[in-house]
Amino acid sequence: MPRRLITSGSTFEAKAAYSRAVVDGDFCFVSGTTGYDYASMTISPDVVEQAEQCFRNIGSALNAAGFALEDAVRIVVHLTDRADFEAVAPVLRKHLHATRAANTTVISQLLAPEMRIEIEVTAMRRRGE
Repeated sequence: MPRRLITSGSTFEAKAAYSRAVVDGDFCFVSGTTGYDYASMTISPDVVEQAEQCFRNIGSALNAAGFALEDAVRIVVHLTDRADFEAVAPVLRKHLHATRAANTTVISQLLAPEMRIEIEVTAMRRRGE
């Protein structure tokens, strides 16, 4: 299966020459995804809404690649403020409870001050599906 590149149409992808996701064999690697609504290029100031938007964006990328969030095997969550973890933990649980993917959460300085969370996902196609 040839390598496939998935785009969301985000201006960030064009500016920095990257793909929202890359499919290579049985794997799909979703780039760090923030809470921007890519259709309007707007972002909520609320970290919970940003987390929900991250999962909408990630879900769209996975779907375009022929995967689902249930295929996630690894996630990395970047927060700008450790105090936000308690607010976003229920969002993570809501979207990842079925997969129980391996997870690393770190405190990071993100690209723009309005960004409070960024999530990257690695998914793997299940054998026999």
